[in-house]
Amino acid sequence: MKYEIDATNQSLGRLASRIAVLLRGKNVPSWEPYKIPSNEVVVHNIEQVRFAGTKLKTKKYHRYSGYPGGLKTRTLEKLWASKPREVMRTSVYRMLPKNKQRDIIIRNLKFQ
Repeated sequence: MKYEIDATNQSLGRLASRIAVLLRGKNVPSWEPYKIPSNEVVVHNIEQVRFAGTKLKTKKYHRYSGYPGGLKTRTLEKLWASKPREVMRTSVYRMLPKNKQRDIIIRNLKFQ
């Protein structure tokens, strides 16, 4: 099944949780946790997502290379300015179950 979502004026977290439910197929009565659904979600107008309060300046994303002094930190504001699709993809990815299905399910998330 193919779902199209308009992200205009929607909160990032609420939108991401709605997308995660659709990708997993939990919105249909025949949902079974061990089956990988073939649902595809297409998100439009991702640049018009809204953020509450001071989230753009206070939320931080961390990466660690594994080496001493290798912790890289970026604010949501800088990351959103350069890669808004990656921010949305990451937030949906972290809402999916942490198992082998997650990498397969996230492939069905598309942006336009």
